Amino acid sequence: MMFSERINRLSGSLIREILSLTQRPGVISFAGGLPAADVMPAFDFSQLPDSLRQYGPSEGESILREKIAAHAQQLGIQATADQVLILSGSQQALDLTAKLFIDPGTPILVEAPTYLAALQNFRLFGAEMHELALQPSGIDPAELAAKAKCHRPAFCYLIPTFQNPSGYCYDAATRQAVARTLDELALPLIEDEPYRELAYDKAERRPLCADLHTAPFIYCGSFSKTATPGLRVGYLVASPTLMPNLIKLKQAADLHTNRIGQWLLANWLDSPAYQEHILKTRAYYRQQRDIMLTALANHCGELATWDTPPGGLFIWARLNQQIDTRRLLQATMAQNVAFMPGEPFFATPVDAAGCIRLNFSHATADAVEQGIAIIKDALQQAFVNQKNCT
Repeated sequence: MMFSERINRLSGSLIREILSLTQRPGVISFAGGLPAADVMPAFDFSQLPDSLRQYGPSEGESILREKIAAHAQQLGIQATADQVLILSGSQQALDLTAKLFIDPGTPILVEAPTYLAALQNFRLFGAEMHELALQPSGIDPAELAAKAKCHRPAFCYLIPTFQNPSGYCYDAATRQAVARTLDELALPLIEDEPYRELAYDKAERRPLCADLHTAPFIYCGSFSKTATPGLRVGYLVASPTLMPNLIKLKQAADLHTNRIGQWLLANWLDSPAYQEHILKTRAYYRQQRDIMLTALANHCGELATWDTPPGGLFIWARLNQQIDTRRLLQATMAQNVAFMPGEPFFATPVDAAGCIRLNFSHATADAVEQGIAIIKDALQQAFVNQKNCT
């Protein structure tokens, strides 16, 4: 059969493959960013309007778009409901963005490391990805300017708040400098913020888009981490000049997002239960984070370093030796413990990233203690093997 040329660039999702393995009984998983079932809201489906059985608008239900626009304005993003597009999960924003901007060979800028599924999507469409080194305070605006002038990218993709996989959160000075640089370059920004409501410590969370004056933007948001991922409802807020093409791309993709999920969320966002749920979720995940940090300190303090993430769902552990963490995963999976190796999170292939991503959202305290102890043993053996090979 004759497939499109892009199929040659199609790669599977390592995280989805690992998650399929974690369905085995007895597996302790620190791999996927799965929300905890204990904090998912219980929605009432009994009052669903009959009208929801019919097709709906491609842009999304007007009531939900208006509420998202109001929320964006509270964050400092000057946008109206006409700039909101409801999506089948915020992942769809990346697909629409790629279709809008990327041809084979199109240069773009991404963080290093960055979201695995974004790399998978951009690579499928043939993007030429150039990396921006990521530190706990964010990217370097000077490097952004230099690489933008050198490569003339179509856009810059950033996750400034509780970044995946690192958990880093750009500080205020970096956010302002990055926004100024994007404006000076007139460089479109794709800002991905699925974790912004999962804040456990004080951190700057003002969107970069809120400080843009001339650069076009697409701001991506999700309800999967704060509500129920099974609803598959996300959204984007975009510059007016980008909206007509984004709406047409959405129409061509799936007509519209599921109306039942939109209706449920539109009613829930205005209810007292929503803020109570956010506070409960933050408290739960803060406790989960601290349990894992304690286990890491007890077992891995001499094997790796890490920063305390002020929000999100992940801890990014930097190992004391540059080993191939995909092989480390094989060793721990043999003992029913899963995590995400660091290598796939980089646009430029690396043989040994020496970093691993640990999710802390849903494993029990006993499972965390047991799983981190197994990772410690595997790390010690990997370091011995590395030494013997050199």
